[in-house]
Amino acid sequence: MRRLALMLALLASPALATLAPGAKAPDFTTRGAMAGKVFNVTLSQQLKRGPVVLYFFPAAFTSGCNAEARAFADKVGEFRAAGATVIGMSADPVEQLRKFSATECAGKFAVASAGPGVVSGYDVAFPRQIGGRTVTSRTSYVIGRDGRIAFVHNDMNPAEHVTMTLAAVRQLAPKSTGGAR
Repeated sequence: MRRLALMLALLASPALATLAPGAKAPDFTTRGAMAGKVFNVTLSQQLKRGPVVLYFFPAAFTSGCNAEARAFADKVGEFRAAGATVIGMSADPVEQLRKFSATECAGKFAVASAGPGVVSGYDVAFPRQIGGRTVTSRTSYVIGRDGRIAFVHNDMNPAEHVTMTLAAVRQLAPKSTGGAR
């Protein structure tokens, strides 16, 4: 029943403000998990490898968030081929995300716990608490290797986040010159 109330509240709420393309992405270090293993996640370290898709989701183990995680997991190879790392973020505790990373994310990408500083820095706080706890909006950021926001998609419907962020990452990929090798 609590999950149903959360889903209905999220769907009935308007879109929120977000960081604009061109803005500097706030760096952070937080705890996350991948394939059930807990570790520290630092944005600046991830950006050394290439662009980062940082997607915020309201709550692990809710239908929309499960579907979105599975969709990112299905396409993670395409994100990697384009040079990007995918990181899911929510205000859920890391123990909840540890389980979520192994099941819904199929162990294919990291999910991390967004504390108050990260939630505020990325302007993703849902306008009200749900069940007495902070919830993030469903907002996807593509962050270029330079640490700047390249693309933002803010929509509580998870349907287009994967498609749109993958297209944005592909736009960041260096173009082949077709010259001699």
